[in-house]
Amino acid sequence: MDLIYMRSFLEVARCQSFTKAAENLGYVQSSVTAQIQKLENEYGVVLFERYGRSIRLTSAGEQLHDTFERILQIYDDSKRLIARQAKGNLEIGTIESLMAFYLPPLFHRFLQSFPDINLQVNPLVEAAILQSVRNGHLDLGIVIDLPITDNDLESIIIRQEPLVLVAKPEHPLGSTDRIDIAELEGQFLITTEQGCTYRAAFERLLGQHGVTYHIHHEFGSLEAIKQCVSYGLGIALVPHIAVIRELAEQRLVTLPFVHPDITFYTQIVHHKKKWLNPAIRHLIELLTETDDVAVAPGSVALQTARYGQ
Repeated sequence: MDLIYMRSFLEVARCQSFTKAAENLGYVQSSVTAQIQKLENEYGVVLFERYGRSIRLTSAGEQLHDTFERILQIYDDSKRLIARQAKGNLEIGTIESLMAFYLPPLFHRFLQSFPDINLQVNPLVEAAILQSVRNGHLDLGIVIDLPITDNDLESIIIRQEPLVLVAKPEHPLGSTDRIDIAELEGQFLITTEQGCTYRAAFERLLGQHGVTYHIHHEFGSLEAIKQCVSYGLGIALVPHIAVIRELAEQRLVTLPFVHPDITFYTQIVHHKKKWLNPAIRHLIELLTETDDVAVAPGSVALQTARYGQ
């Protein structure tokens, strides 16, 4: 049974007029009359009786009136619930640096609008995030990567994410204005774990130029990386957002490393066939409305721009 027929029935009952109900609903009178006749045929009863120029509900019509109101109320409530998408799970995969230094205030704003959403954030490396988005295990991924091109995935670039090569303040390379890649020969690196995109790009770049380096330590924790660098155990390539405090307190310094091949972006990824419900769309809006970060002095991104001039 079409819900339109129920709405027409209730409007006729309210107006006690087929003509007035048709005007209010935007139909011609014959359409409303046909709809009521179909309801009467469906139930095998007469729903309205004429008394001169006015009409009234029959006893059968009165019984159906309350039932139809309840049915339409349930239907309208269900539409509001789904439109709001106020409850349910939202699974996101992201990397440690973004979760620790960028995403918390945005997630806080999101949950103010959708307090009943169960927001689950999974710390993963980029390759695992992309695969989990492909197979539907994650609703969204938020990563730092080169611009992503994938047949199954949609990528939304939020901003360019500055990377910095950091060292302890007394590091010999810190006193130069610019470091060529050859000057990194023999350096000890404190690195993120395998699978990190910017680590892979940095090592690939060193290898392409025949630069020998040593992995002194490898950590999944940026805090551990920063501590090791501050004690002079090596240098590290990290997102600028992860070392803002240490640079301000002069516990770390940026090295003026220059190369155009390392330009990374924070991106949202979702499956191209993923239905973006209102909660997901709102989160994407919050992420994409954030102002682009200022590129930090000494960052790879800024030095890349200068390199191209």
